[in-house]
Amino acid sequence: MRRVIFLFLTLALVAPTVRAGELAAVTMPDEVTVSGTTLHLNGMGLRKKMMFKIYVAGLYLEERTHDGAAAVGAAGKKRVVMHFTTNKAKKSKMDAAWVEGFEANSPGEYSALADRVKTFKDFFGDMKVGDEIECTMVPGQGTTVKLNGELKGTIERDDFAAALLRVWLGVKPPTDDLKNGMLGAGSL
Repeated sequence: MRRVIFLFLTLALVAPTVRAGELAAVTMPDEVTVSGTTLHLNGMGLRKKMMFKIYVAGLYLEERTHDGAAAVGAAGKKRVVMHFTTNKAKKSKMDAAWVEGFEANSPGEYSALADRVKTFKDFFGDMKVGDEIECTMVPGQGTTVKLNGELKGTIERDDFAAALLRVWLGVKPPTDDLKNGMLGAGSL
């Protein structure tokens, strides 16, 4: 018996550990690399509407923070990953939610963003369980958007990237639980 315990402890100490965040049966890696820069999983939040779990969003930053304004204003690269957990995220509802999020959190800028918001919304259709949207913000290059690993396009300018982050991290997020989770208020 002692040998079994010793072997187990030895393997546990020598085995490589891979940290990852997990929420609502969705796992995201602790780190991702964007153009040679390591981004750290800052936090994960769950978007719920009524009794439905819509998606899990993970926020990746160069330096972790619990402050939404600091995350939006940070000069480095950033990424948000949305992993859908329902088939009820229909395009019409998602489009309305995007517009509502941009208008509520960037009201003075929305008219300048409207055409780019439309382009962004047009990247997506009805979302299904397991679908994943990845938005990578690189200062000076824009926001690159992938759906299930397929490049959909890049939205130019840093003002769009900041406004997109404010959809989740601004003063009027979809839910406070989602925002707080993405800011690392929950445990990973």
